[in-house]
This record gives sequence, C-alpha cells and structure tokens, in this order.
Amino acid sequence: MKIIIENMKAEHINEVENIEKICFAHAWTRADLEAQLTLDTSHFAVATLDGYVVGYMGLQIFCGEGYVTNVAVLPEYRRQGIAKMLIEKQLQNDMSFITLEVRESNLPAIKLYESCGFENVGIRPKFYTNPTENAIIMTRYFTE
Repeated sequence: MKIIIENMKAEHINEVENIEKICFAHAWTRADLEAQLTLDTSHFAVATLDGYVVGYMGLQIFCGEGYVTNVAVLPEYRRQGIAKMLIEKQLQNDMSFITLEVRESNLPAIKLYESCGFENVGIRPKFYTNPTENAIIMTRYFTE
C-alpha cells in the first residue's frame, strides 16, 4: 500500500466531503471545506491511495498556534498508520504548540495522539453531541 500525503486541493473536496459524512455526526459542508483552500491560516492535508483520498487532517495555525480541526480516515483504511502519517506531516508546520479535542471514549485516537507526543491537558465537559460526551484536550508543545 503506497499512501501519499499531500496538501488538499480543489480536486480532493468531493472525497473529503464524503469522509466527513461517513466519520462525523456534524460534518463540515462542502462550502466549509472549499473555504479552507482560500485561507492563509488553513493547512489541510490528504492521504491518497492510487489517487483516491482515504483520509485527511485539518489544521488552523494562528500566530504560531496550531489547532486541529479534524483527523479522519475511512473505516476500511483505519489501523494502517494513515492518521499517524497525516499528523507527522502536519507537525512539520512552524508552531509553538498544536492542540485538539478528542472524545474521551475514543481510546484508539487518544493512544495515537499520545504516540505523537500529545499530552492530556484538560477536559471540555459535554463538548460533543450525538452522543453527548466530554472532550479530552490534548496538546503537544514544541521547544525553540
């Protein structure tokens, strides 16, 4: 399996939109995804296999602070290291820290983020809906 990690482009929007609908209860709209292509703060990466998008990661960087919007991989391609490849690509951006929220029941994701150097720094009570659940705030700090 030859996965290629690259910056998201307009031709990836249909497939990223599909991944959103499959993976999230509150999917981003096509317009939301298209808008990311025009923002200097937006850093979206896709994982492709034979030219087909199988995963993606969204990142916003403001004043050197990284905020992960989503990490998603199609169910049939999970547990193959694709999410880790996406995270490693995004960690190459110039940031003082990178942070994200994850459902406290999503143990595979929590373990993945820990393996990438993220630490549990707090809880956002009732952050998620469908079902209602707390979010764990995970952050990785970079040293100068």
